[in-house]
Amino acid sequence: MTLTHATNSLQVEKLPLVSGVSLIEGKPAAGPSRDPMAFVSISPPSGDPIGVEFHAATLEDADAACRAAWRAFHTLANRAAEDRAAFLDRAATKIDALGDDLVAWACAETGLTPARIRAERDRTTYTLRMFAQVVREGAWVRAAIDLPEPNRKPTPRPDLRRMLRPLGPVAVFGAGNFPLAYSAAGGDTASALAAGCPVIVKGHPGHPGTGELVARAVCDAAAEIGLDPGIYSYLHAGGAREMEIGAAVVRHPCVRAVGFTGSFEGGLAIARIGAERPDPIPVFAEMGSTNPVFLLRHALQSQSDPIAEKLASSITGSNGQMCTCPGLIFALRDELTDAFLRRLATLLDHTPPQPMLNRRTLDTLLRRLGEVASVKGVELRAGQAGRAAALGGGTIASGPALYRTSLATFRAERRLHKECFGPVAIVVLCDTEQELVEGAALIQGSLTGSIFSGAMDATLAARVQSILEQRVGRIIHNGVPTGVEVCHAMTHGGPFPATNQPHTTAVGPLAIERWCRPVTYQNTPDQHLPVELRSDNPRRIERLVNGVPTREPA
Repeated sequence: MTLTHATNSLQVEKLPLVSGVSLIEGKPAAGPSRDPMAFVSISPPSGDPIGVEFHAATLEDADAACRAAWRAFHTLANRAAEDRAAFLDRAATKIDALGDDLVAWACAETGLTPARIRAERDRTTYTLRMFAQVVREGAWVRAAIDLPEPNRKPTPRPDLRRMLRPLGPVAVFGAGNFPLAYSAAGGDTASALAAGCPVIVKGHPGHPGTGELVARAVCDAAAEIGLDPGIYSYLHAGGAREMEIGAAVVRHPCVRAVGFTGSFEGGLAIARIGAERPDPIPVFAEMGSTNPVFLLRHALQSQSDPIAEKLASSITGSNGQMCTCPGLIFALRDELTDAFLRRLATLLDHTPPQPMLNRRTLDTLLRRLGEVASVKGVELRAGQAGRAAALGGGTIASGPALYRTSLATFRAERRLHKECFGPVAIVVLCDTEQELVEGAALIQGSLTGSIFSGAMDATLAARVQSILEQRVGRIIHNGVPTGVEVCHAMTHGGPFPATNQPHTTAVGPLAIERWCRPVTYQNTPDQHLPVELRSDNPRRIERLVNGVPTREPA
């Protein structure tokens, strides 16, 4: 069966009709024949429902998915690491094979452009394949062996072997702004599966069709590799049961960790549920970021217009609905900054309104803009702040906005310190270089901090960087924060409130360690050891033996 629908700039005659029910152990859940609480996804470009009813999982569905994941966790422990790697590779191939059907669904449900969705799909499949390679190499387990010293005085040393071991089933909350890279098969899902943790995805109600298509591909991959189907389940969650299903999964005794990308309020609520369990579990929540940018004098002397163009593009990319969009800009109050602001304001004024992800996102943005505009000492410099654009019909859209204020006002008004999730930036003018440094000290924890500097700004740039090191996860010089590379050196995390776990990252191979804990085996016979710790080192993985890195048998 097919569904006819047209997406922005990508004309697709027919979309595959999804089932509208959850996938548990690789099979569709038994959806009700008549569900008074069914929900639909809305296409932001038109404001119209797409035409498929989705049935939120029941509490019984959530329980079945969590119990199946617990069973699969123990069966997965007996499978070779290569099986997990092959599963991740196969899932990537299956997602690629969805082709423009997946692109069309994601565009229709989010209003994001086909180019953006294709790039996100490629990032998602790259991440899956990257973790497959990480699993094959094996060094991520941090294997360490201290051989026995029976003749040591005054007491002998036993044989001690340690490595990271998976926690158990992981619940992943799909993100609204990344329908692929942080959702059904995104970074949290890929890293948890790589660690050996089955995953239960709580789908985002903003893109349920997209999520179900991807989930079906992952389930098919597990079946083709011959893994326990409980390794992956996808729960639709929307309408009246959205919060109930999310809370039920976090509270379930079979779930041992949670990954979340979303709002500050949502992240805190989920972390609270995880902490209040009889057996508290870790919740890794990414909750938003202001991503401050610091413009130093000599940078504006030499490259004012290019910087304005870069920032305008970064502020409005995906209509500001990325966690790394710049939301605060600190600069000195002088003629250079005035010229820069005129150019930036012109660029934003000429940026047409774009769709927001959904009505909830637009309403939240409008509330925040109202808060910002109500602060005495804040001036609107550009954009269509405080109102949605009338593009026809029920279109869910908004234009960009640029505000200006002083450091004194910023210091006094905590309302200016919060994220505006959308194409919005606040410029904070500082009277002296010392005030610029003080501005860096005032920001709350963020994912990124950017410094634009020239050759003569080195001393000031170093002062700002030393403060940002305590407040952000990634420091960018002469560049914008949007664009997160998936690689070993990437940190996508930061101090509270950007995340609640500042010691880790949601992107890159290090993300796998969130779903593990160290276990030490003392005087354990080889046959009872994980293969990575056995004396013959059959996989030839890198490990520490008496503190010395080696790949040879112990």
